[in-house]
Amino acid sequence: MLGWEFPPFSSGGLGTHCYNITRALSKRGTEITFVMPGCSDDVQSDSVRVIMAGKSRFVKVGVFIKPYLPSLPITVSGGQGQGSGKVYGLGFFEDVKKYTELAVEASRELEFDVIHCHDWMAFPAGIRIKEESRKPLVVTVHSTEFDRTGSICPNPWISDLEWQGMYNADRVIAVSNYMKRIIMEKYSVPGDKIDIVHNSIDSGEYSTKRMRFGLDEKVVLFLGRLTLQKGPDYFLRAAKKVIEKSGGVRFVLVGTGDMLPQMIDASINMGISEWVTFTGFQERIEEYYRMADLYVMPSVSEPFGITALEAMSSGTPPVIISKQSGVSEVIRHRLSVDFWDVDELASKILGVLNYGCLRDEMSRNGRSEVGRMSWLDSADRTLEVYSRVA
Repeated sequence: MLGWEFPPFSSGGLGTHCYNITRALSKRGTEITFVMPGCSDDVQSDSVRVIMAGKSRFVKVGVFIKPYLPSLPITVSGGQGQGSGKVYGLGFFEDVKKYTELAVEASRELEFDVIHCHDWMAFPAGIRIKEESRKPLVVTVHSTEFDRTGSICPNPWISDLEWQGMYNADRVIAVSNYMKRIIMEKYSVPGDKIDIVHNSIDSGEYSTKRMRFGLDEKVVLFLGRLTLQKGPDYFLRAAKKVIEKSGGVRFVLVGTGDMLPQMIDASINMGISEWVTFTGFQERIEEYYRMADLYVMPSVSEPFGITALEAMSSGTPPVIISKQSGVSEVIRHRLSVDFWDVDELASKILGVLNYGCLRDEMSRNGRSEVGRMSWLDSADRTLEVYSRVA
């Protein structure tokens, strides 16, 4: 298995998926060797053998690439979907090329039956290894360049690598039907070549104990990268409408990204900065789920959206998600809106905050719903894909 992220070196959903799917596959008796970029510290895992590709010669690189054109600087983030603000510039593309060479080199010393790659950074290595080993290639698409850019000026170099990976793969795994439709439309991949393996969660690993941090206000939470894809601007526009109609509501944005300065300026210009808190990067994100009265995920294009499951597992009262998200396919006890409809979003935020019975009922039902989910189910569906190609 090849991927750019594996905890603790993780930027969000991709790293979360790689950790949990390998752990679940291991429980099903599958031997996994995970090849990732070399890092300064060893990654410890009791369920998977992690190899740092060319560790002695490959310095630690970032773990997520923002959707900018090659002529612009590239910001690389580094933590639970919030970003670290490190700028790597065009050197990041060179790092991907180095990883490709070193991963191919590492594969020559391994025994394996299937090659499984996660997202475009690993696709070139997977193609090369398939050519050398003549073993089947499976790729999982967690997000495309069109998702990350909202289809505004997608990076052609990245989208071409995504196409090459899916074209050369024996099977393509999408994390949702929403993602499958994008792959078929934007990359012309036949539908019968694509399998759906939804993300999941093991909710027993999350605490539901409420936390308040001394706040008297009701708290509406946004957690994720402050980028175009995640819709923080729509969150703030809805916040303004809520604040105009109801006092005592605090809007908390956990994370960082290229839109952070713009969002701070927007809150000031809207006259709502007193009721908006920007926390920047935070490692202990679970505490923010447990303090929130409501979690909002207004993504412009979200192939899945695992944070919604994390919020529900933490007992966060209802989640509001955009209809443009894959997670809406697997949860029923939530509210949904079109990401652009800030009037509807504000209305639903007010409804949840003002009706405690509704909030409590949705929280209980949501926690019960995610309690029936398991990464073992995702592993079983992944094994079915392997059996079709091995």
